[in-house]
Amino acid sequence: MNRYPIPAIERKIENSVSNSRFIATVAPVFSVEEARRFISRIKSEYPDATHHVPAYIIGYGSSVISHCSDDGEPSGTAGRPALAVLNGSGFGDIGVVITRYFGGTKLGMGGLVRAYSDAVKLVLADLPRAEKVPTHTIMVAASYAWYERLQALIRSHSGKVLDQDLAADVTLTAQLPVETFTAFQTALIDASHGKLQAVIINTEEIILADNPS
Repeated sequence: MNRYPIPAIERKIENSVSNSRFIATVAPVFSVEEARRFISRIKSEYPDATHHVPAYIIGYGSSVISHCSDDGEPSGTAGRPALAVLNGSGFGDIGVVITRYFGGTKLGMGGLVRAYSDAVKLVLADLPRAEKVPTHTIMVAASYAWYERLQALIRSHSGKVLDQDLAADVTLTAQLPVETFTAFQTALIDASHGKLQAVIINTEEIILADNPS
């Protein structure tokens, strides 16, 4: 489980090629069903458009579901070029729909490939990024002497304390990235000479802004 970039927001950009309007809309999508709803919504926003060319990637890296369609354009001139740009973008969980209003001038096979590719490149150029980060929610029980030291150890491994139960002992509930958990657990065991160990109580993926304010 690795963190990876996703679109932080939905974004739209329009450009013209030989009198045809190309409107590219990109958004984060986290399932095939969500991607389909996104595509359907964009189609409903532009019901009189000539084409709505979709492409999406669900997941990241070697474990993805991808899809594209030419939506009536000549085979291989629209959906596949759009998907190729998405594949090269570094984003996961991303969908795009390129809406075209035909302007009366045929672009030819090569012209269509360039137009659809460029439409996706334009909308991705300044797209804000977020990250999907796999995390463990953990629990650690210790004496009060460990209270501040535990908090510091969690912070030093990019974690945050979610809750604390101050009873006979202190029990901290915290969230850490999966990628730092092993190092945290090792440091905790070493520092306590094997007396303390974190217990994983939940694993989930959270969304973090690239540049949180």
